[in-house]
Amino acid sequence: MGKLRAAQYACSLLGHALQRHGASPELQKQIRQLEGHLSLGRKLLRLGNSADALESAKRAVHLSDVVLRFCITVSHLNRALYFACDNVLWAGKSGLAPRVDQEKWAQRSFRYYLFSLIMNLSRDAYEIRLLMEQESSACSRRLKGSGGGVPGGSETGGLGGPGSPGGGLPQLALKLRLQVLLLARVLRGHPPLLLDVVRNACDLFIPLDKLGLWRCGPGIVGLCGLVSSILSILTLIYPWLRLKP
Repeated sequence: MGKLRAAQYACSLLGHALQRHGASPELQKQIRQLEGHLSLGRKLLRLGNSADALESAKRAVHLSDVVLRFCITVSHLNRALYFACDNVLWAGKSGLAPRVDQEKWAQRSFRYYLFSLIMNLSRDAYEIRLLMEQESSACSRRLKGSGGGVPGGSETGGLGGPGSPGGGLPQLALKLRLQVLLLARVLRGHPPLLLDVVRNACDLFIPLDKLGLWRCGPGIVGLCGLVSSILSILTLIYPWLRLKP
């Protein structure tokens, strides 16, 4: 499935590149047809995914963390609805239900897909926040244990202290820099979370473009879809890279 998805978005990216470089219309048409066949093949292979997403939602209901339970359950429910719409689209494109309004059902499917990705990214943000708090607490304990302190902090009246003229901006910049460094450290120490963030962020461009909320163009959509597909393949090859639960 991941390989088909990667091939489909590779075709989308290739078609955009050929169009920009003035390739022959016949070649562009062949690439678009190949992309359409790959898309239809993926829809056929996803016929049972709606039931799988519902089962995943049932399992997520029993998670102890309230925020994770909400984000993961709602994400799976939206994925189930997305796959259901996708099945209707497949029936229409394959000729089983020729009267299906494909544009309407495509818009519905991408809307559910967008909601699912928003929930996924909300879950990622929540996990990042928890890990950053843990890492910050651990750093504070290490500093206290070694008798160190934060140079230039408000306790010493150094740079950025409340009594310093114009100290607010340097203090804000220092805090921002420390937060960025902390974020980088957390993501570097948790590859599954980093991979999930990048994959969801790449996927987000696809429904945004299809729904007309943010026109990215076929080149960006193809590139983001290809990157996301490659990352998904990596989680299949190396299961420890898959974010749990």
